[in-house]
Amino acid sequence: MSQALATTNLSLPSVVGSLDAYISAVHRIPVLSHDEEQALSRRYNEEEDLSAAKQLVLSHLRFVVHVARGYSGYGLQLGDLIQEGNIGLMKAVKRFDPDQGVRLVSFAVHWIRAEMHEFILKNWRIVKVATTKAQRKLFFNLRKSKKRLGWMNAAEVSAVAHDLGVPEATVREMESRLSGRDIGFEAPADADDDARPAPEAFLVDEGADPYDNVAAADQSDNELTTLSAAMGKLDERSRHIIQRRWLDDDKATLQELADEYGVSAERIRQVEANAMKKMRGLFAA
Repeated sequence: MSQALATTNLSLPSVVGSLDAYISAVHRIPVLSHDEEQALSRRYNEEEDLSAAKQLVLSHLRFVVHVARGYSGYGLQLGDLIQEGNIGLMKAVKRFDPDQGVRLVSFAVHWIRAEMHEFILKNWRIVKVATTKAQRKLFFNLRKSKKRLGWMNAAEVSAVAHDLGVPEATVREMESRLSGRDIGFEAPADADDDARPAPEAFLVDEGADPYDNVAAADQSDNELTTLSAAMGKLDERSRHIIQRRWLDDDKATLQELADEYGVSAERIRQVEANAMKKMRGLFAA
């Protein structure tokens, strides 16, 4: 192992604070040779030597910074992207097999980008713009696939769909999502009278009138009181039949009640009809 790496301070630089200082620190960490990388990877895989894994991570932090700068056009903080990429780098080190014949940087780039992609998709907009595999592919490729600014014409849509292997409808939908912007549901506190109404202004709340709410509650209470009084005027059998036929969650059929009372279903229907007639009279009074 090189003397430079052996004497390097192996404390992980922090992205929190000065980003320039962090980038300067990671670029001072020596790059591993192939033999050093192989030796450290084997130490970690065979002996679970965490110090070896740490050296592998540290020596590739500069590459994470390089990848993160490629996503600067999404309006997210470079420091946040670097931190997510560092997570991907650590996952790659954990899974890297030195016997596969590739350098760690070639293996890790996929894990680094995967973590950055997930972070961008979650934070680029309030509403997630890409949920399916095809939409995720389009999100990161549509911009560089477009030949000009503005909306794509039919030929351009067809060409992009063919190149990326997705339906044309998916291309048009993603272009619409990328061209949109987040709109607050409520108007900002400093909005002037001439500002465009916020979405909340177009919603109608039919239950917002306090008078109507109180009146509806009073009517419901009165109906329950009248129903209770009407049920109290019935004989026990009629009251039980009405309860089972109309008020219980698991309502009984005429035949079920007929079997319970040992009479015909027609007799149960007649008792029910008479009870309902008596109750309607009480409600009308």
